[in-house]
Amino acid sequence: MKALALSSFEPEEIKVLTSDFRITTTESLDHKHSLSVAELLSEAMASEYMDRVAALFETSSKVVAASQFSKRVSFSMIAPSLYAMSICNKGLDFSAENCHIESRFQEKTWLPQVRLNDWTVTQPVGNDRDAWRTQVVHNIFAGNLFKVWQAVSQATKIPIAILWENTAIYVYWLYEKRIGDENNESLRSRIEADFQFLLEAPASLFGLSENPLSRYNTAKCMVTSSEHPVRIRQTCCYYYQVSMNQAYCTSCPRVK
Repeated sequence: MKALALSSFEPEEIKVLTSDFRITTTESLDHKHSLSVAELLSEAMASEYMDRVAALFETSSKVVAASQFSKRVSFSMIAPSLYAMSICNKGLDFSAENCHIESRFQEKTWLPQVRLNDWTVTQPVGNDRDAWRTQVVHNIFAGNLFKVWQAVSQATKIPIAILWENTAIYVYWLYEKRIGDENNESLRSRIEADFQFLLEAPASLFGLSENPLSRYNTAKCMVTSSEHPVRIRQTCCYYYQVSMNQAYCTSCPRVK
């Protein structure tokens, strides 16, 4: 692969990433619920940390805690990294070794952020965007989330399918809702091409034997709780066990 050109983000790009997508440049004062992602790859540490997370959600179930944790961390990893790739045409190092989970609370809701050690930015060289994109995607998934979900699943016995579907829903959300209505034709074409690439990417880019984004990309249908068609989940994320009124997600398979 050719050498990558280095670049930097414009101030307005950084503003969107940090204000909308829970990526941060500062450490949290809450050290109890903050740690490096590399630490989390230890099954023992993953188990201990899930106990702390379970207390945040007032549950005694590590499985429930692991699912809620994975939803929050998926957003913090997926949204900024893929937004940067598709909108800014820039890549950040989201490997496990370069990421920290920084604990943050919005009022009483725990919404952890991701902090990077190294903010070096890459961009594709010439017409070599496909190879660059492949590396960016591999870095995010096989180089990070695959490793984290393996450790969390082993530590809590949560089915790993739940963790991957929790990941997939944020990819769909980003490309279909957050950036899917881009007016600029050239940019819209790049967004659509990137989304299609993710849905068809080799399973090896995710560290798996099957592409999880393709696996959970089912047909949408109408449900009574939504005005728009939704994908019915194949797994339950257990949100109803931690919601104040035991409400189910709009796409929950339990209320199909």
